[in-house]
Amino acid sequence: MSLAIIDARQWQNRFDLESGRKQDDDHPVVDMVSKVLSWNHYPGDMDDRANQWVSRTALDLIDRYEPNLVCLSFVQQFFANRHFDYPPDVRDKMFFTVMEDAFKFIAISGYTPVIIGTGGLVPLKGEMNLSGLDGLAVSSNWSARYCGIHWPSLADMDLLESLKHLGQIERIVSKAEWIQFVKAEQPDLKIHQDIALMPDFLAVAQQGFAFKTVGTTLRKPVNIPENNFKVPVYTPLGKIDDLRQVKHLVRSNLEHHKIALILVEGVGKHFFPDNSFMCSNGPGWFCNEPGDAFYLTLSTGKHDPFAYPAGYRSFDQDAETIKFPFSGYMTSIPENTLALDYSGKSIAVGNRSMFMHMMFGVDISIECFARNLFNQGCMAVVHNRDKKGKGDER
Repeated sequence: MSLAIIDARQWQNRFDLESGRKQDDDHPVVDMVSKVLSWNHYPGDMDDRANQWVSRTALDLIDRYEPNLVCLSFVQQFFANRHFDYPPDVRDKMFFTVMEDAFKFIAISGYTPVIIGTGGLVPLKGEMNLSGLDGLAVSSNWSARYCGIHWPSLADMDLLESLKHLGQIERIVSKAEWIQFVKAEQPDLKIHQDIALMPDFLAVAQQGFAFKTVGTTLRKPVNIPENNFKVPVYTPLGKIDDLRQVKHLVRSNLEHHKIALILVEGVGKHFFPDNSFMCSNGPGWFCNEPGDAFYLTLSTGKHDPFAYPAGYRSFDQDAETIKFPFSGYMTSIPENTLALDYSGKSIAVGNRSMFMHMMFGVDISIECFARNLFNQGCMAVVHNRDKKGKGDER
C-alpha cells in the first residue's frame, strides 16, 4: 500500500494514495519522510529558489535513507520561460544556473550523474483555438504540439485542413495510422489502454504553434517547446543514442555506482558541458514534449504515447470512485518503470507535480503539490517502507 503525506505548512495529513482516504501510519520511514517534508517548504513554481528546494530536500533524504538511486527534476526555469518573456541575458542565466545547481548537487552528494535536458524553447507564433469544434478537441495544459480530435464533423476536418494549408498544423494522423506508426517502431508494444477512448485523429502543430482547447486553462504561453527530436545528455557512464536506453544505462551501473538521474526541463545543448552528447527523443515525426511521455520513455525504456497521450479522454470517469485522486489524470501506477523492481533503495524529488511519485517507481518521492502554478504545499509518497534507512532523528 502506497502512502501519501501532504504538507500545507499549517497542517500535515496522511492518506492512502489509491483511495485518497486518511490513513494512520507511524512506520519509522514514514515518520522520517514526514519530518523532511516539514523542514522543506516549497517556495512556488515561479520562485527562483524552487530548484534549490529540490537539491536541499534530496540531500536531507539522502542523509537519512542512503539511497543508491536518486531521481531529480529541476523545472523552475521551464515554468518561468513558458509564461514570461525575459531578456536574453536573464533567460540564459536561468539555464546556466540550473546546470550549476545540478553539478553542485553532484559535488555535494558524490553521486554519479546522468543529466538529461528536455531541449530548448521557441517563442509562440500563434494559438489555434479549437474549443468551438462540433466534436471535441483535447490538449493538456502543458502540450503545445499534440491535440486529440474526437468525433469530428466534416466542418471540423475542413477547419483542420485549412490550418494545415496555412502552415500551422504539420499533419493530421488518424487513430489507425498513429497506432501503426508506433507499433512499426516497437512491434512488441502492448497497448493497455481502451482504444475506444483514444482520439479519432491526432493533430500535430508546426513548430511555434500551440493548440487552445476546452482543457487548456493556463494563461497563454510566451514560449513553448521546440521540436526537440534530439536532447542533450551528460554522463561519465557511457554514450547512448536513444532516450529509451537511459533505463538500461542506469540499472546496469547501479551495482558499482550510486547514480543521480537529473532532468533539467527546457534546457538545450548550448547549456550542457562540451563533452555532452545528443540522443534521439522519438521516432519519425514524433518527439516527446517535456512531460509525461518524456518521463515515461526514459523510465520504462519504451515509447508508449498511448499511456497518457494528448487527447486521451482520461477525464471520462466517475469522480466518486476515481483512483489515485492526488495523481492528476493517472489512475494507476505505471508498470516497468526505472526503480519499480530495483532491490536497492531509491528516492525521487522534483518540482514537477505528480510525475515524481508515478514515473520512477522509487521507494520514496517528494514533490511540490502544485496545480496550474498554484502552490498548495508539498506531497511525499512512500511506495516501499521495507528497505531500512538510517532512521536519523533531529
